[in-house]
Amino acid sequence: MTLAPPLLYRSAALVAVNKPSGLAVHRGQSRDPVHALQLVRDAVGAYVYPVHRLDRATSGVLLFALSADAARSVGAAFEAGRVEKRYLALVRGNPPDHVLVDHPLSQDDDKPARDARTGIVTLARYGRYALVEAIPQTGRTHQIRRHLKHLSCPIIGDVRYGKGEHNRFFRTEFALHRLALHATRLTLTDPATGEPATIEAPLPDELAQTLAALGERAGAPTPS
Repeated sequence: MTLAPPLLYRSAALVAVNKPSGLAVHRGQSRDPVHALQLVRDAVGAYVYPVHRLDRATSGVLLFALSADAARSVGAAFEAGRVEKRYLALVRGNPPDHVLVDHPLSQDDDKPARDARTGIVTLARYGRYALVEAIPQTGRTHQIRRHLKHLSCPIIGDVRYGKGEHNRFFRTEFALHRLALHATRLTLTDPATGEPATIEAPLPDELAQTLAALGERAGAPTPS
Protein backbone atom coordinates (compact mmCIF):
# COMPACT_ATOMS: atom_id res chain seq x y z
CA MET A 1 0.00 0.00 0.00
CA THR A 2 1.39 3.42 -0.98
CA LEU A 3 1.25 5.97 1.83
CA ALA A 4 0.13 9.54 1.26
CA PRO A 5 2.98 12.06 1.05
CA PRO A 6 3.66 13.93 4.33
CA LEU A 7 1.35 16.88 4.90
CA LEU A 8 3.10 20.28 4.93
CA TYR A 9 0.20 22.75 4.99
CA ARG A 10 -3.60 22.78 5.27
CA SER A 11 -6.11 25.61 5.21
CA ALA A 12 -9.72 26.00 4.17
CA ALA A 13 -8.53 26.56 0.59
CA LEU A 14 -5.24 24.71 0.15
CA VAL A 15 -3.35 21.57 1.04
CA ALA A 16 0.35 20.96 0.37
CA VAL A 17 2.41 17.79 0.69
CA ASN A 18 6.05 16.76 0.38
CA LYS A 19 5.96 14.67 -2.79
CA PRO A 20 8.61 11.95 -3.10
CA SER A 21 10.61 11.47 -6.28
CA GLY A 22 9.03 8.89 -8.58
CA LEU A 23 5.41 9.72 -7.78
CA ALA A 24 3.39 11.29 -10.60
CA VAL A 25 1.06 14.15 -9.70
CA HIS A 26 -1.98 12.86 -11.60
CA ARG A 27 -3.03 10.25 -14.13
CA GLY A 28 -2.18 12.47 -17.08
CA GLN A 29 1.53 12.27 -16.18
CA SER A 30 1.83 8.48 -16.18
CA ARG A 31 0.01 5.18 -16.35
CA ASP A 32 1.02 4.24 -12.81
CA PRO A 33 -1.78 2.79 -10.69
CA VAL A 34 -1.16 5.35 -7.89
CA HIS A 35 -0.82 9.13 -8.16
CA ALA A 36 -0.30 11.96 -5.69
CA LEU A 37 -3.74 13.44 -6.39
CA GLN A 38 -5.64 10.34 -5.31
CA LEU A 39 -3.38 9.76 -2.29
CA VAL A 40 -3.89 13.33 -1.06
CA ARG A 41 -7.63 13.21 -1.83
CA ASP A 42 -8.03 10.06 0.23
CA ALA A 43 -5.85 11.41 3.07
CA VAL A 44 -7.80 14.68 3.48
CA GLY A 45 -11.20 13.19 2.66
CA ALA A 46 -12.01 15.79 0.02
CA TYR A 47 -11.60 16.33 -3.71
CA VAL A 48 -8.40 18.20 -4.54
CA TYR A 49 -7.45 20.26 -7.59
CA PRO A 50 -3.86 20.28 -8.90
CA VAL A 51 -2.70 23.89 -9.36
CA HIS A 52 0.92 23.49 -10.46
CA ARG A 53 3.32 20.89 -11.86
CA LEU A 54 6.17 18.92 -10.43
CA ASP A 55 7.94 16.44 -12.66
CA ARG A 56 7.48 12.86 -11.57
CA ALA A 57 11.21 12.66 -10.76
CA THR A 58 11.21 15.90 -8.70
CA SER A 59 10.44 15.84 -4.99
CA GLY A 60 9.20 18.58 -2.66
CA VAL A 61 6.35 21.03 -2.13
CA LEU A 62 3.26 20.04 -4.14
CA LEU A 63 0.17 22.23 -3.80
CA PHE A 64 -3.51 21.39 -4.32
CA ALA A 65 -6.63 23.54 -4.00
CA LEU A 66 -9.68 22.33 -2.14
CA SER A 67 -12.25 24.06 -4.36
CA ALA A 68 -12.62 25.18 -7.95
CA ASP A 69 -12.65 28.83 -6.84
CA ALA A 70 -9.40 28.41 -4.91
CA ALA A 71 -7.87 26.60 -7.88
CA ARG A 72 -8.76 29.50 -10.20
CA SER A 73 -7.35 32.04 -7.73
CA VAL A 74 -4.06 30.21 -7.27
CA GLY A 75 -3.81 29.42 -10.97
CA ALA A 76 -4.12 33.13 -11.75
CA ALA A 77 -1.42 33.90 -9.17
CA PHE A 78 0.95 31.40 -10.79
CA GLU A 79 0.20 32.85 -14.23
CA ALA A 80 0.86 36.40 -13.01
CA GLY A 81 4.15 35.45 -11.33
CA ARG A 82 2.86 36.14 -7.81
CA VAL A 83 3.96 32.73 -6.49
CA GLU A 84 7.62 32.33 -5.54
CA LYS A 85 9.10 28.86 -6.07
CA ARG A 86 12.52 27.77 -4.87
CA TYR A 87 14.37 24.54 -5.66
CA LEU A 88 17.66 22.91 -4.73
CA ALA A 89 19.59 21.05 -7.41
CA LEU A 90 22.87 19.12 -7.39
CA VAL A 91 24.63 19.74 -10.68
CA ARG A 92 27.78 18.80 -12.55
CA GLY A 93 30.03 21.67 -13.51
CA ASN A 94 31.01 25.11 -12.34
CA PRO A 95 27.95 27.40 -12.31
CA PRO A 96 28.29 31.16 -11.72
CA ASP A 97 27.88 32.40 -8.16
CA HIS A 98 24.71 34.20 -9.23
CA VAL A 99 23.09 34.41 -12.66
CA LEU A 100 19.72 35.02 -14.28
CA VAL A 101 19.23 32.54 -17.12
CA ASP A 102 17.08 34.34 -19.70
CA HIS A 103 16.70 31.70 -22.40
CA PRO A 104 13.41 31.08 -24.27
CA LEU A 105 12.09 27.52 -24.28
CA SER A 106 9.65 25.72 -26.54
CA GLN A 107 6.88 23.65 -25.01
CA ASP A 108 7.08 21.12 -27.83
CA ASP A 109 8.70 20.75 -31.25
CA ASP A 110 6.04 22.47 -33.35
CA LYS A 111 5.54 25.64 -31.29
CA PRO A 112 7.76 28.73 -31.08
CA ALA A 113 9.94 29.23 -28.02
CA ARG A 114 8.45 31.23 -25.16
CA ASP A 115 10.08 33.60 -22.69
CA ALA A 116 11.72 31.70 -19.80
CA ARG A 117 13.81 33.00 -16.90
CA THR A 118 15.41 31.25 -13.92
CA GLY A 119 17.58 32.76 -11.21
CA ILE A 120 20.47 30.51 -10.17
CA VAL A 121 22.49 30.97 -6.95
CA THR A 122 25.41 28.65 -6.15
CA LEU A 123 25.34 27.58 -2.50
CA ALA A 124 28.25 25.12 -2.31
CA ARG A 125 30.92 23.60 -4.53
CA TYR A 126 32.25 20.04 -4.34
CA GLY A 127 35.03 19.84 -6.90
CA ARG A 128 33.35 18.91 -10.19
CA TYR A 129 29.87 19.33 -8.67
CA ALA A 130 27.84 22.11 -7.07
CA LEU A 131 24.66 22.70 -5.10
CA VAL A 132 22.50 25.48 -6.51
CA GLU A 133 19.24 27.18 -5.64
CA ALA A 134 16.96 27.73 -8.64
CA ILE A 135 14.23 30.37 -8.58
CA PRO A 136 12.07 30.15 -11.72
CA GLN A 137 10.35 33.36 -12.78
CA THR A 138 8.30 31.58 -15.47
CA GLY A 139 6.82 28.10 -15.69
CA ARG A 140 7.88 26.25 -18.81
CA THR A 141 8.13 22.48 -19.18
CA HIS A 142 11.32 21.14 -17.56
CA GLN A 143 12.46 24.76 -17.21
CA ILE A 144 15.03 24.34 -14.42
CA ARG A 145 16.46 21.17 -15.95
CA ARG A 146 16.78 22.78 -19.38
CA HIS A 147 18.21 26.05 -18.09
CA LEU A 148 20.86 24.25 -16.05
CA LYS A 149 21.76 22.21 -19.12
CA HIS A 150 21.99 25.53 -21.01
CA LEU A 151 24.60 26.61 -18.41
CA SER A 152 26.49 23.34 -19.08
CA CYS A 153 25.59 22.30 -15.52
CA PRO A 154 23.06 19.45 -15.90
CA ILE A 155 21.34 18.06 -12.83
CA ILE A 156 22.65 14.79 -11.42
CA GLY A 157 20.25 11.94 -12.15
CA ASP A 158 18.65 13.68 -15.13
CA VAL A 159 18.35 10.91 -17.72
CA ARG A 160 16.99 13.28 -20.37
CA TYR A 161 19.20 16.37 -20.12
CA GLY A 162 22.10 15.09 -18.01
CA LYS A 163 25.26 13.05 -18.46
CA GLY A 164 25.11 9.26 -18.14
CA GLU A 165 28.61 8.81 -16.73
CA HIS A 166 27.94 11.23 -13.87
CA ASN A 167 24.53 9.74 -13.16
CA ARG A 168 26.14 6.29 -12.97
CA PHE A 169 28.87 7.63 -10.66
CA PHE A 170 26.26 8.88 -8.17
CA ARG A 171 24.32 5.63 -8.35
CA THR A 172 27.46 3.62 -7.63
CA GLU A 173 29.20 5.87 -5.11
CA PHE A 174 26.24 7.35 -3.23
CA ALA A 175 23.31 5.02 -4.04
CA LEU A 176 21.47 8.02 -5.49
CA HIS A 177 18.94 6.62 -7.96
CA ARG A 178 16.87 9.72 -8.62
CA LEU A 179 16.87 13.22 -10.08
CA ALA A 180 18.69 15.53 -7.66
CA LEU A 181 16.04 18.27 -7.82
CA HIS A 182 13.86 19.20 -4.84
CA ALA A 183 11.17 21.89 -4.50
CA THR A 184 12.09 23.41 -1.15
CA ARG A 185 9.74 26.37 -0.78
CA LEU A 186 6.54 27.86 -2.14
CA THR A 187 5.31 31.33 -1.11
CA LEU A 188 1.86 32.63 -2.10
CA THR A 189 -1.25 34.34 -0.79
CA ASP A 190 -3.71 31.85 0.69
CA PRO A 191 -7.16 32.52 -0.83
CA ALA A 192 -8.82 31.47 2.43
CA THR A 193 -7.08 34.08 4.58
CA GLY A 194 -5.69 36.68 2.20
CA GLU A 195 -2.39 36.34 4.05
CA PRO A 196 1.02 35.21 2.74
CA ALA A 197 1.85 31.56 3.30
CA THR A 198 5.33 30.07 3.02
CA ILE A 199 5.40 26.29 2.69
CA GLU A 200 8.72 24.45 3.07
CA ALA A 201 9.72 20.84 2.42
CA PRO A 202 12.80 19.32 4.10
CA LEU A 203 15.30 17.52 1.92
CA PRO A 204 14.63 13.78 1.60
CA ASP A 205 17.17 11.54 3.29
CA GLU A 206 18.79 10.31 0.07
CA LEU A 207 19.63 13.85 -1.05
CA ALA A 208 20.70 15.04 2.39
CA GLN A 209 23.00 12.04 2.80
CA THR A 210 24.53 12.52 -0.66
CA LEU A 211 25.28 16.19 0.04
CA ALA A 212 26.81 15.32 3.40
CA ALA A 213 29.02 12.65 1.82
CA LEU A 214 30.08 15.04 -0.96
CA GLY A 215 30.95 17.66 1.62
CA GLU A 216 33.11 15.21 3.54
CA ARG A 217 35.00 14.22 0.39
CA ALA A 218 35.51 17.80 -0.74
CA GLY A 219 36.11 19.26 2.70
CA ALA A 220 33.23 21.66 2.14
CA PRO A 221 30.40 22.28 4.63
CA THR A 222 26.89 21.51 3.44
CA PRO A 223 24.52 24.51 3.78
CA SER A 224 21.64 24.08 6.18
